[in-house]
Amino acid sequence: MGGRERRMVFVTVGTTCFDALVKAVDSEEVKEALLHKGYTELLVQMGRGTYIPSKVSSPAIRDKVGVAPIEEKLVQHRLRWFGHVQRRPPGAPVRSGVLKRADNVKRGRGRPNLTWDESVKRDLKEWNISKGLAMDRSAWRQAINVSANSALQVEYFTFSQSITDYIREASLVISHAGSGSIFETLRLGKPLIVVMNEDLMDNHQSELAEELADRKHLLCARPQTLQETVKAMDLNNLLPYMPGDAKQVVTRINKFLGFPDD
Repeated sequence: MGGRERRMVFVTVGTTCFDALVKAVDSEEVKEALLHKGYTELLVQMGRGTYIPSKVSSPAIRDKVGVAPIEEKLVQHRLRWFGHVQRRPPGAPVRSGVLKRADNVKRGRGRPNLTWDESVKRDLKEWNISKGLAMDRSAWRQAINVSANSALQVEYFTFSQSITDYIREASLVISHAGSGSIFETLRLGKPLIVVMNEDLMDNHQSELAEELADRKHLLCARPQTLQETVKAMDLNNLLPYMPGDAKQVVTRINKFLGFPDD
């Protein structure tokens, strides 16, 4: 892994068939979003599904030839310098002029080239990186990493007697809305994205996930919105789940469904 910190994403569908979730995490868009968040491995428990995740993606092909695209390397070098500038004291000479537009320079004919600061703003937007992250040197280096061996390592399996060890090893869990998977992940203190299965009728489990999301214990998504959820997620905003909260959650769900509180 070229010295990169191991950060595994564990995806579980339980004993069900949830091919829509497996296809979503197997998409290049979601994989790329996970890469930009610094994750290195993707382990998929696919249950009874028939869709087989791909172990070969465009970043993986890039690994085989041992290079990263030139455009990405140029962006990486530009953002690396930007991060260095941002971490300098306000009065440092390097900060006094590096982001100023040279208005007295005559531009050539045709569409004008982007200035350095315009290029950086575009890079930050396209890579979905917050400017404030630059103050954390380690996190910044990880966010802008495009080394040749930066492709997600993908593995999958169908069933296991227990998924606890996989959850314990994970840096992020993406799960179906099963209560067992949800509470096991929260009990182990792992960041969790719950993906709703819209093909299930009377899916009461979604109410549980949405209630816990309202309490900021986890994030909710649907297969078609998973990419946006991964790109926008800030795991620092999630609150630890305390087992004592379960009764309050169940009470509110029972009230919503019209069940007695006993």
